[in-house]
Amino acid sequence: MNRFSYFRAESVEGALAALAADPGAKLIAGGTNLLDLMKYDVEQPSRLIDITQIEGLDTIGETTTGGIMIGALVSNTTIAYHPLISAGFPLLSSAILAGATPQLRNAATAGGNLNQRTRCYYFYDAALPCNKREPGSGCPAMEGVNRNHAILGASEQCIATHPSDMCVALAALGASVHVAGPEGQRTIAMADYHRLPNGSPERDTTLVAGEMVTGIELPAGAKRFAEHHSYLKLRDRLSYAFALVSVAASLQMDGRAIGDARLALGGVAHKPWRRTQAEEVLIGRPADDETFATAADVLLEGAHGREHNAFKIELAHRAIVRALSQAAAGTPQSQSDKRIA
Repeated sequence: MNRFSYFRAESVEGALAALAADPGAKLIAGGTNLLDLMKYDVEQPSRLIDITQIEGLDTIGETTTGGIMIGALVSNTTIAYHPLISAGFPLLSSAILAGATPQLRNAATAGGNLNQRTRCYYFYDAALPCNKREPGSGCPAMEGVNRNHAILGASEQCIATHPSDMCVALAALGASVHVAGPEGQRTIAMADYHRLPNGSPERDTTLVAGEMVTGIELPAGAKRFAEHHSYLKLRDRLSYAFALVSVAASLQMDGRAIGDARLALGGVAHKPWRRTQAEEVLIGRPADDETFATAADVLLEGAHGREHNAFKIELAHRAIVRALSQAAAGTPQSQSDKRIA
């Protein structure tokens, strides 16, 4: 781990000023991802800017439009069990509880979860080349061990996946990210927040230099999916493992037909994978396996597997059908008894 200085910010403005003064600085709150990266010499910040004492970023409350605002410093545990979330947006609660361990969820924050970096083995090994760490150095995962890697949205530069469960649910719910920076405040749709690798795999998000996340907003309209939802996470072991494939499914039912739908995948791409075309094919159709399989086909169009991860295409197809079936029946996947319902 490199030597670094430390600064505790007392306000958003103070944090932004500290970022502007030192391009090598990094924000830290729970530190559940950043500290690991520092220990492995993947991240070598010249300064850590502690934002945990900034007032107003650690609360959850209703917006004037009936939605919910989650402050960037709210812990994952608080989000998962907060009555406004568990009642109105249970898909988000379920997704968070599917991830990590209770101890990590107690420390991890909303903003940190949103900005966590890939868990690609090659990215974490500073002795190996990695286009995400050092653009142009190469990607060993292309021909190496790539069991956990992307089947959608990858490029010839990078096939890493985004590890968050929370973000998959946020994508399905149509959340937005509130950001502050040198040019003022702005809001980024969740669909636009994370980037595909393309020719710049080192850039994970659409944040620009000097910006920081202040909150995440859930739209009031997403409450209509509270009754019929499921977050299904498939992994190599039942706990403390990142997804091979995860599915966030939310439906609004009109009798036995589907009135509206939201659908997103995790563990398969550089960002939560959502295609509105897959949701559109569900609307107005009966909630049965044939309909769900059609949506899966659309959502997975263009999927490409490599030597060790081609199995994820069929796994994802089956998972989409199962998660939609759970959502339609109103029997969401349990995150305490992880056996698939």
